[in-house]
Amino acid sequence: MDRIVLGFAPTRRRIFSAPDAVKYADLTRKRLREMQVEFIDISDISEDGLLHDDGDRIRIGEKFRRNKVDGLFFPHGNFGTEYEVARLAQEMGVPVLLWGPRDERPDERGVRLRDSQCGLFATGKVLRRFGVPFTYLNNCRLEDAEFERGLRDFLAVCNVVKAFRSLRILQIGPRPFDFWSTMCNEGELLERFRIQLAPIPLTELVQEVRAALAEGEQVRRTVAYCREHFCIEIKDEELKKIAALKVAMKHKAQQYGCRAIAIQCWNALQSELGIMPCAANSLLNEERLPVVCETDIHGAVTAVLAEAAGMGEARTFFADWTVRHPDNENGELLQHCGPWPLSVAAKKPSIGYPLAFDHPGAVEAPARLGEMTLCRFDGDNGEYSLLLGNARGIEGPYTKGTYVWVEVDNLKRLEAKLVEGPYIHHCVGIHRDVVPVLYEACKYLGIHPDLYDPVEEEVKAYLRGEQTVRTWRR
Repeated sequence: MDRIVLGFAPTRRRIFSAPDAVKYADLTRKRLREMQVEFIDISDISEDGLLHDDGDRIRIGEKFRRNKVDGLFFPHGNFGTEYEVARLAQEMGVPVLLWGPRDERPDERGVRLRDSQCGLFATGKVLRRFGVPFTYLNNCRLEDAEFERGLRDFLAVCNVVKAFRSLRILQIGPRPFDFWSTMCNEGELLERFRIQLAPIPLTELVQEVRAALAEGEQVRRTVAYCREHFCIEIKDEELKKIAALKVAMKHKAQQYGCRAIAIQCWNALQSELGIMPCAANSLLNEERLPVVCETDIHGAVTAVLAEAAGMGEARTFFADWTVRHPDNENGELLQHCGPWPLSVAAKKPSIGYPLAFDHPGAVEAPARLGEMTLCRFDGDNGEYSLLLGNARGIEGPYTKGTYVWVEVDNLKRLEAKLVEGPYIHHCVGIHRDVVPVLYEACKYLGIHPDLYDPVEEEVKAYLRGEQTVRTWRR
């Protein structure tokens, strides 16, 4: 699982019970440790371990920056000091989680000790004034199921934001001429989202392939792995080239500090190496280095977001929306030549020839069925959004490549969104329900969440802790 570090800054206000605020801050620390959540504390800065003093706030910010926290957690032990929370949150620029424990019954004299809920209302207003987006975990008890679920969802949101804001993509070759749909605005991605591209020509990759073949050892290990995990239906020399291509792409990603790759998979590469890169892509996807086809930069962004939303626990697959199911009105075929990772497959995959090309190197296997999230980051004319929703794997006819038939609630509605844009025929799937996490992350990324089913209120209700994620699935 990915490592996320929270800056833990419980807060109080003077006119309410300080001892009770300290008590609940300590109880929250204990709960975080029980959940094995990594956090940076402020007990060494603030005398009572709480945020309410401006001098402390400056030192707390310095400590959080030194420790590179990925998100801020502000438990309101009593009413809280809303302006200190807002000042620190604005300075840090990372996702923010607000929460306060349920208040006790007033005592026999009618005295209330904390008024935590009331303080959360105030802090939310001031954060909006400061222009700080935030996530709200409803006013519940530490022992309540929604506390743990909400906190873990927030960690995943932090992971998505962290991945997006530090994203560098290795672009191997320009897009194929015929794929105008995969063009992107490199300058705008950098200016708006800090997403960097590291473009290299195909010749540089080919030279690295030849170097890998000459070195030999990493190629031999990769060939052995393929023989163990795949049915090999191509020649030994062809498999050796595929292994060398995998080694070469990984080396180039490491050299340029990239966490995803978009490759011009056809057709210049075939004239240089005589193979398709699909199986090499599959191997890298299994190692959690997402590789997408046809130089689809926005597809690579999507893959990184989906993997981060799943906290690194599941691999993604890059697919075409292709044809409608012959028997199911809401069924659709997701397919690609063969780049899907091994762990997605429903049976032992083979390495052979793709459907539309004569060169070897494509993986063939149906994907596992079950619940999935399908998504696509895309944009045009200066506007960006994230298409997302749920799907279910269903039975369907055999076809070549890596594929899965899926059912959605309303394919006509989804089809219209894909055609009317800003999306294309590519998407990313993951065998996890990460719709709520991606939806919530969008507020920090500056992009619009675009649900292809009308479930926005249900998603919000889940994030508030009102219902489980499965209740909105039809």
